Amino acid sequence: MKPHHWDFAAVLDNWQILASGLIGTFELALASLLCGTAIGLVVGAARYSARPLLHWPATAYVEFFRNTPVLVQIIWFFFALPILIQVDLSPYVAATLALSLNTGAFMAEIFRGGIRSIHRGQWEAARAVGMTYMQCMRRVILPQAIKRMLPAFTNRAIELFKMTTLASAIAFHEVLYGAKTIAATHFNSIEAYTTVAFIFFGLVYPMVQFLYAIERNLKRGD
Repeated sequence: MKPHHWDFAAVLDNWQILASGLIGTFELALASLLCGTAIGLVVGAARYSARPLLHWPATAYVEFFRNTPVLVQIIWFFFALPILIQVDLSPYVAATLALSLNTGAFMAEIFRGGIRSIHRGQWEAARAVGMTYMQCMRRVILPQAIKRMLPAFTNRAIELFKMTTLASAIAFHEVLYGAKTIAATHFNSIEAYTTVAFIFFGLVYPMVQFLYAIERNLKRGD
């Protein structure tokens, strides 16, 4: 077998395709993170609730989305859901729905774990001064729990950023789909996909180091 001759010329000549895909990656990741965090907060609070009408539906949602493959969820929302609701969904909408709901399930567990880590006496003290459940959650519990949830939250955000590549399966134009386009045109899949790997490493590694610095500062503050 002949050694491979590396040639990134075609990748560099088509950098606009990758740049456009990278914009799509950021848009999908940001939308899914914001929606997933909001869903996770609501579902996590419901999971912690002692009311069966809140607890059991929230539990069913979390277990379903945590225990089914993300790729299957993306494909289902793009191909199956439009048949059921008789409304066409764009690749962006289908991918955002799937990633948001999947992220929401994991975020719900992060929120629930953070809430459970707060001593029960904090709840009792807040209720003793007349706070409602939501006031207690907003004013007392969450401000303390967020610091404890930060490492798990940031890890999930990074995982979500990398999972956006799965949206290429339904032809959403993110960075991996751009690489597929270049590879199919110029028959240079090794260079195209290697470039994507370096792009993600170059973006994720500084983000991880920045988040580690924030965690260290919060620990010093404590």
